[in-house]
Amino acid sequence: MKIWVRRAPKMACAVATCGLVVAISACGATSGESKDAAGAVREFAAAMERQDAGGAAKFTTAPGQAGEALTETLQSMDAEHVDMEVQNPVQYSDGTASFGLTTTWRWDEDRTFETTSSGTARHLSTGWKITWDPSIIHPGLPYGGQLREIRTDASPAPTVNSRSGKTFMYLQPVNEIILDPNETKDVRRSVRALARTIEPIAPLITTQVISDKLAEAPGEAITAVTLRDPDMEVLRSDPEAVPGVVVRKAGMLVTKDRRLSSPLESGLTNYWQAIRNATAGWQVQMVGPGIKPRKLAGEQGPPGPDVQTTVDQSVQLTLGDAAVEVGQPATIMALDASTGAILAMARNSYAVDRGTNVDTVYPVGTTLNPVLTEVDRTANANQESSDAVMDRLGLGVQFTVPGASAPSQDQPGVATVDFRPDGIGMSMMNMGALGVALARSSMGQMTSVAPYIVKGVSTTVAGGQLGELDAATTAPILRAMTTVAKTGDASDLTGAPGLKALVGTNGPQGPGWFLGLQGGKVIVIYTEGDRSGTAALQVAQKYFRIK
Repeated sequence: MKIWVRRAPKMACAVATCGLVVAISACGATSGESKDAAGAVREFAAAMERQDAGGAAKFTTAPGQAGEALTETLQSMDAEHVDMEVQNPVQYSDGTASFGLTTTWRWDEDRTFETTSSGTARHLSTGWKITWDPSIIHPGLPYGGQLREIRTDASPAPTVNSRSGKTFMYLQPVNEIILDPNETKDVRRSVRALARTIEPIAPLITTQVISDKLAEAPGEAITAVTLRDPDMEVLRSDPEAVPGVVVRKAGMLVTKDRRLSSPLESGLTNYWQAIRNATAGWQVQMVGPGIKPRKLAGEQGPPGPDVQTTVDQSVQLTLGDAAVEVGQPATIMALDASTGAILAMARNSYAVDRGTNVDTVYPVGTTLNPVLTEVDRTANANQESSDAVMDRLGLGVQFTVPGASAPSQDQPGVATVDFRPDGIGMSMMNMGALGVALARSSMGQMTSVAPYIVKGVSTTVAGGQLGELDAATTAPILRAMTTVAKTGDASDLTGAPGLKALVGTNGPQGPGWFLGLQGGKVIVIYTEGDRSGTAALQVAQKYFRIK
């Protein structure tokens, strides 16, 4: 897949060290005078090749207007290289001259745009100057106009579909409500007014929430909330009436069923965006006051394929209802017990604030004691390392799950198990993989598999290998899980026939875990705060009650 990489425009020394590109140019490289017309035009062309708008403008009859126009085009074209060749300069006895220019704009991926223009020059007291006209940039370019290179996307945009083929997420127009503290005389007053304006549709975006966003990015504009078009009709007033607030139109991948919200949306959006990037095209346009953008060049590939996922929207709705059962951070994920397909994941607002996700390693405390006991016993019996046994169970490896992992600078993929002196840490994805391995072994499928969410797209496994499961290892763990469900910590749960479970905490302050096998699904619950083990069981009970 090809992905266009946009690079920052190369600004000449006039911008880098002299300040305003229009007012000052060339930093002493030239006086702006030339002994003949051809020399002046060549100096103009050389400055354009350096992408020095001010330097080029000094060789025109209107440096101010030319500098502004050239700056706008150079920045909007954002080319890696500009080649400008002077053609047929002719100087006349009446102090005028004519010339032609061939300009080639170059970007990555061998993208080029060539244009041919012409102009005139005349001899003034300050030397030869190009008679300024925007058509020197491109024939027919009006005053106030510019050339620009833009990205284009094929239509229709891909959709993200659920396991049944129905649309789960799709591209929709949205409105980004942006507050710029530099554009209001009273920031606090604007924050309060904005919170009141959006309260009917976004009551959770309070004055405090907006203030916190501003505090996290001092002096910068922040997006207070992003609303769909129908949401805007519910607002009490126009957000742009608040000083410092602007509404920016954009497109965003959103869930079709507005009742659904999942931390999986981030990873799926990243995967969807990669498809859009790979199928993106480009276009050079001429734009100007009062005229419709005119395409001058470009290419556009076909639309990208829809993203077929394993998400079950019914399970997603159930998990969302279960996660809000407790007033502390709670996250719940469901996987298909036979295949490892991720069916759904949900978290409550407390977990959203905490940033809980499948990527992060969390302490497991006593939760995996029955597992670790059998891992050590198997390792000793088979004269192999405990790490190798852990890997086969999906615990000691790192998963990068396309569509679920949301890589970032600090977190390039889903975290692996973390063996620390004060205990063991696991990601929710590792816990889910363990559950799937145990469930498969109970069904006679004696190999572990990696969780996945995009159909036909494999998960990357690093740091170890999955593989054959040993009934001598898994059977005692499954018996222990049955005991936990029948007479242990999970014995009070109802509506879950055949449940096998692991329950544990990392001390009084948590976190708490629940790993359950039931009804052909693996359920992983992670909670934080006081009595988090009890909270995990409460979430589990709500799930079994409404599933």
